[in-house]
Amino acid sequence: MSFLFNVLLAKPDSYSAKHHHISSSLKSTTMKTFALCMIVAAITVMAACKKENAEQPSNSSSATSDILSALSVACPEINPSNFVKKVDNPYLPWIPGTSYRYVTKTLEDGEIITQHQIVTVTHDTKKILGVDATVVYDVVKEDGIVVEETYDWYAQDKKGNVWYLGEDTKARTDTGWTTEGSWEAGVNGACAGIVMFADFGAHLGQAYRQEYLKGIAEDAAKNLDTNVTVKIHLGTFYNCVKTAEFSRLEPGVIEYKYYAPGIGNILVETAKGGHEREELVSFSHQ
Repeated sequence: MSFLFNVLLAKPDSYSAKHHHISSSLKSTTMKTFALCMIVAAITVMAACKKENAEQPSNSSSATSDILSALSVACPEINPSNFVKKVDNPYLPWIPGTSYRYVTKTLEDGEIITQHQIVTVTHDTKKILGVDATVVYDVVKEDGIVVEETYDWYAQDKKGNVWYLGEDTKARTDTGWTTEGSWEAGVNGACAGIVMFADFGAHLGQAYRQEYLKGIAEDAAKNLDTNVTVKIHLGTFYNCVKTAEFSRLEPGVIEYKYYAPGIGNILVETAKGGHEREELVSFSHQ
């Protein structure tokens, strides 16, 4: 679907110069008419792709379902004495005072929706299961309006594994705010999970739960690659690790996430079940 994003964002002259002969009548149309035509074309292609996919059997949903079914729902033991005060895993360093800015573009009903996200590692901690978790504040805006606000809680064990201990989240809906998706390890049977291993390569190909509260938080991941080169607007990043993330609560949806050493998450792409790209545009430390 990257083709569709390029079509919708491309300038008319760059689109036509290389691949298409444009008649004199089309050349005389306005920019507005051209853009409308391109959106209609994009929607037509999307519909054709969906029809083709519907005619061909897909096992992506069943494959991830089988993986999730094989994962244990038993809570891993959390021993506070096995945890350290800071989170400095090179692929997910939550250093207090650091802020990350992301831009997310989603293709939905022929339109591109843009959201701006700021993730800030605070100096605050929250005690969960006896562990002092680092509090990370995440706010998402669309057209300048806050549409989602989350406090995430992370901790690192002595081996260097980064654990996800829960989140306090709220999102704007048509009828107001919802806190659906909030959970805390140790409360109502919720389980903590690992979001980044100390030795990523040692767990290559392994699937694991990142969180678990039945019906609320069921994200899982699989480690795919340890040596990926990622090119984004901010630059080119080497030796990145790549994961696939999925959830029983969103069957058929798979996201690829890329983490750069010394920075953390730099890119998220929806591989199946949507057309979304979240990209790091800047980061700073105060």
